[in-house]
Amino acid sequence: MRAYITGNPMRLFAIAALTAYALLIAGALAGGLWVLAALAYMTALTALLDEWVSRRSAAANPDASQTAADVLSLPAKLALFAAAGLVYGQVSNSNANELIHRTDRSLRSLGVWVYVSLLFGHHASAHPLVHHRFVGTDADPNSARRGESLYRFLRRAWVGSYRAGWQAERDRLQNTGKSQLAHPYLRYWAGAALMLFLAVALGGAWGVLAYLLLCAFAQMQLLMSDYVQHYGLRRATGDNGKPVPIAPAHSWNSPHWYSSGLMLNAPRHSDHHAHPSRPYPALTLAPDAPMLPRSLPVMACVALHPRLWRRVMDPRLAELQQRNAA
Repeated sequence: MRAYITGNPMRLFAIAALTAYALLIAGALAGGLWVLAALAYMTALTALLDEWVSRRSAAANPDASQTAADVLSLPAKLALFAAAGLVYGQVSNSNANELIHRTDRSLRSLGVWVYVSLLFGHHASAHPLVHHRFVGTDADPNSARRGESLYRFLRRAWVGSYRAGWQAERDRLQNTGKSQLAHPYLRYWAGAALMLFLAVALGGAWGVLAYLLLCAFAQMQLLMSDYVQHYGLRRATGDNGKPVPIAPAHSWNSPHWYSSGLMLNAPRHSDHHAHPSRPYPALTLAPDAPMLPRSLPVMACVALHPRLWRRVMDPRLAELQQRNAA
């Protein structure tokens, strides 16, 4: 039997997100069971909490005697790496995504630097200027097509969004009469160089390798979210030759409570696209919005297996398209 709970939504966001970072830091400093706890928290525990507890809301110190991080065993290091990649790719991404949609310049800059720290600075341009504008069309590299595997999508979306973000920023500067020297990509490159310098200074060649692998893993998590939340959903072309306005039908959603807290309501994706500047606690779930059969983290795992993904999602996509055409 599943329990239903209510409560302060802000408390959930704080507990879910901050716990992830707390476990990650504890694992890095103390090792041992803290590493396993961090990995379990980002995988099994979140999924189990989503399944066992349903939530309906409105708008919606380590033991010093344990082994030090510099002598962690290889399995512990790999587990810590996996946990860190999941935290950075899911929790950090959700926080940065929220920040780059804010009108306050200091908040937006903070979000940009989160992406820069993951060597993914171009996402701060491509996401609001390309993805939000062209979602569900061929002009958006981050909208997965029906039948497209996650792995093909990852290659296409990374390169495509990088190029599209560059062009969108270039066009914006031309339209405002500003110099191309103000192109944000120059800051993203400089920031990436700074991050790599710090990785060298702190860890040498192995530090750089670990950093690059961690960034790649986090970036994959971010792109996987786009894949799952937009797979196969397309915007029709209106009589004027332009895509129809963005609607709830153009994003997959997930009502699961704990992963929503962990990712600042990112699974309420339709409302985020309809109202990008709406604060995350106020995001809602439209009754007619497409729903994923399981929580977002679980569906991301399903997406790792293309045949299983298509067996689960393609019938739902076909049913949704028939309903919308009726």
